[in-house]
Amino acid sequence: MTCMTGAKSGVKPSTDRTLIIAALGVVFGDIGTSPLYAVQTIFERGAIRPVSIDRASVYGVVSVIFWSITLIVTILYVRLLTRADNDGEGGLLSLLALLQRQQLSSRALGVLITLGILGAALFFGDSMITPAISVLSSVEGLEIIDPGLKAFVVPGAVVILVALLVAQRWGTARVGKLFGPVMALWFAAIAICGAAEIVREPAILQALSPYWAVRYFAANPLTAFLSLGGVVLVVTGAEALYADMGHFGRPAIVWSWLAVVFPALTLNYLGQGGLLLRSPSSAHNPFFLLAPHWALLPMVALATLATVIASQAVISGAFSVTHQAARLRYLPHLRVIHTSSEERGQIYMPFVNWTLLVAVAAMVISFRSSSRLAAAYGLAVIGTIAVSTVLFFALLCARGQWSRWKVVTVGAIFLAVVLSFLVANTVKIAEGGWLPVSIALVLFIVLTTWRRGRQLSNASRDRKEGELRSFVDDLHDDEVGVQRVAGCAVFLSRGEGKAPLAMRTNVQHNHSLHASTILLTIETTSAPRSQPGQRVSVDDLGFSGDGISHVTARLGYMDHPSIPVLLKEALDKGLESTTDDIDAASYFVSVPRMRVTIAPGMVRWRKHLYVMTSRLTTDPVEFLGLPRDRTIVMGAEIDI
Repeated sequence: MTCMTGAKSGVKPSTDRTLIIAALGVVFGDIGTSPLYAVQTIFERGAIRPVSIDRASVYGVVSVIFWSITLIVTILYVRLLTRADNDGEGGLLSLLALLQRQQLSSRALGVLITLGILGAALFFGDSMITPAISVLSSVEGLEIIDPGLKAFVVPGAVVILVALLVAQRWGTARVGKLFGPVMALWFAAIAICGAAEIVREPAILQALSPYWAVRYFAANPLTAFLSLGGVVLVVTGAEALYADMGHFGRPAIVWSWLAVVFPALTLNYLGQGGLLLRSPSSAHNPFFLLAPHWALLPMVALATLATVIASQAVISGAFSVTHQAARLRYLPHLRVIHTSSEERGQIYMPFVNWTLLVAVAAMVISFRSSSRLAAAYGLAVIGTIAVSTVLFFALLCARGQWSRWKVVTVGAIFLAVVLSFLVANTVKIAEGGWLPVSIALVLFIVLTTWRRGRQLSNASRDRKEGELRSFVDDLHDDEVGVQRVAGCAVFLSRGEGKAPLAMRTNVQHNHSLHASTILLTIETTSAPRSQPGQRVSVDDLGFSGDGISHVTARLGYMDHPSIPVLLKEALDKGLESTTDDIDAASYFVSVPRMRVTIAPGMVRWRKHLYVMTSRLTTDPVEFLGLPRDRTIVMGAEIDI
């Protein structure tokens, strides 16, 4: 079976052990901690329709778990989706960016973009629930050590999560070096615990046969179908596997999964199945009861570390996806703080962080147990996987690298599996599934409102800015009385042919314009990073005699703009200026104020939502890397 790659794979042909261990710490924390709560959720008495603990049912559930991981994670994600890279980058937004490069009708692209926005909204819901359920499930191990410690579970989980999120402002580069070895120890520990139980109950190995999964569904179709709502928890973190591909490359992720993670998970799930057959009363927490009594406390400590690591990976992913969404213009530009001078991907976003802190603490306090949170978790996870699956096969079809019948056939198989999980999870809406649905709905409204609001405000701004040609002609009108002053000025422009608002406002109020005027347009491409030597172009637009030049900078959606650096690159492309001019240039930025009107285009409440969201936009001076002592911020009013 063949698939496709982007223009450049972005990965090395060989993979060393260091990269594999590093991938264990960042990529597989979420899916690697799923054994803490997945089996418990399926068999626990509090489930919507708990599965009876008999040999056929246990074999059936473990078989469904094994083949779900095989189909969704190993084949769909590791085998297929990781080959659909955007210059080495993966993830749902990368898929969306790849689709935007294809020759699709505006209607088809609009539908796919809407689906992509929905998937991003579900991912943010996942980012809120993952830390809560992961840490809570690990701290619940205290109850196994001593039932009297139950009262400390919720407060302990809250303290750990608050400390983790507060620590984000200092970055995770140093702590991150420990993630890989800790997770390697975690996978070794869960594999050993599982293998020890398999030795006691070797018949559980029969569950690797798909026969038991088929028999399970045939004997108890309704119970089996509803149990998919718990089985889906074993594939949590599949999207992170794909999204983090740009950090480690495909080979490291593939080898980590096949050589370490998949075998360890398989052994542990088999072990939990064997334990249930030997001791049905262990259903309330089969994971920790796999460990011998003397190892319980170390196992709880290791599980807590592993879930903190899993939470850290999801939190960092939320920062990264938010930043990418803003650069792709699905969100306003939020404040970004770079926490590492060496790794540009190490970022901290205060607004996102504090939102996560409030949401995660509220979830732990409200749900109070991992089994209750599990009902909320499944919908967010499988919803994101479903969207990624649709976008992936749509991309295959658009590129024509697979025949249409092959896309339809293979796509139908995977969609049938994924949608079965999705439908099974809808029955859990009343039990907590309403939470990710509510979060996703709110975020979907915010994302789509921002996208539509930008279209309206840009159209209004175009009308207000007017044509550059007529503006330059007015400069020569003696009645206007514009003085050309010495020096260099840089105005942010939204495209060729338009007079930037800041320049028009400056001339209107100050009746002056610098002798050397540079109009700079920043375009965000669908590629993650710009190619060296190709990101800046210069054009005088026919105004060289007027001292006006236009510079276009094309940046990838993961690049971080610095206008002074871009302008110095433009000097090599023919910009008629000097390094001294750039070093002493004045920068003019327009910060418009939105005013809601009765004009058509969007209902009034969504216009107000757009205005509120726009207030979250970061300081443009900081975002664009402008020198504050030489930057003039000018106001403007835009009607929407």
